[in-house]
Amino acid sequence: MKTSRPFKIIKIVIKLLFTGLFLTALIIFSCKKDDAEGDDAPQIPPEESFIIDFSDFNNSEDTLSKSTLTHKNWGHAFSKVSIWNLIIAVTGAVPVTAFLESFKHEAVYEGESTWGWTYDYIIGSATYTAKLKGKIISSEEVQWEMYISKAALIDPYTDFKWYEGVARFDRTSGYWILYKSPSENHELIRIDWTKDWNNNTGDIKYTNIVPGGPENGGYISYGIVDDPTFDAFYKIYNKGEDNLTDIEWNRTTKEGRIKDPKTFGDELWHCWNNLLMDIDCP
Repeated sequence: MKTSRPFKIIKIVIKLLFTGLFLTALIIFSCKKDDAEGDDAPQIPPEESFIIDFSDFNNSEDTLSKSTLTHKNWGHAFSKVSIWNLIIAVTGAVPVTAFLESFKHEAVYEGESTWGWTYDYIIGSATYTAKLKGKIISSEEVQWEMYISKAALIDPYTDFKWYEGVARFDRTSGYWILYKSPSENHELIRIDWTKDWNNNTGDIKYTNIVPGGPENGGYISYGIVDDPTFDAFYKIYNKGEDNLTDIEWNRTTKEGRIKDPKTFGDELWHCWNNLLMDIDCP
């Protein structure tokens, strides 16, 4: 039985109508989805992912005001930590300040699963502009990049990528690659980190990755562990001397110990009490 011409036309109109409605709904849904993605910026990795805590070994008065004869164990630990503290303070002032400032600002969605944080900050007499970008690259990971510009009469620069890295979306682990400076654009330090949010423990490791550098492979790692005796540690490896220093202490009592084969000539622990005085290890 043949279908009449008017009926065929009606079927075509209905088909086109439903197709139009479907395409319209798809476009609206896609726009809404894109807008929703723009509202859900990934969280910036925690401060502990970028910054080593030196607060327990940051007061020179703790060492300088005490006799080296009765506080040498603590003094050796202090001097080992202070070297890295100074290196990071000198080379990391601009990128570290930019990272800390990022938590005070809101992200703007830039499309293609990428968000940007843009803001100014001041160090001394120079004004810097930071552009932090976070891009979701999988269901579990975010790629991060920090571009910094300096507005100044001396040594200005624009959009220097000072560091980059990848972090898990839940902010439990990741890494950063830190570059030295705009005038010496090469890799300087790799930062590996973990964070256990339930137990408030974690660790961070700075490794020297200067290409061809004599200390390439040297590192300092800092961690907080779930241990009632010594709940914090440093491991410091001097590549040139092929020497590993272990430091452990209690963040509350300040009691601690150090193992340093080159300094002490043995593989034993050397301890101090809550007054930072040398004692025999228990």
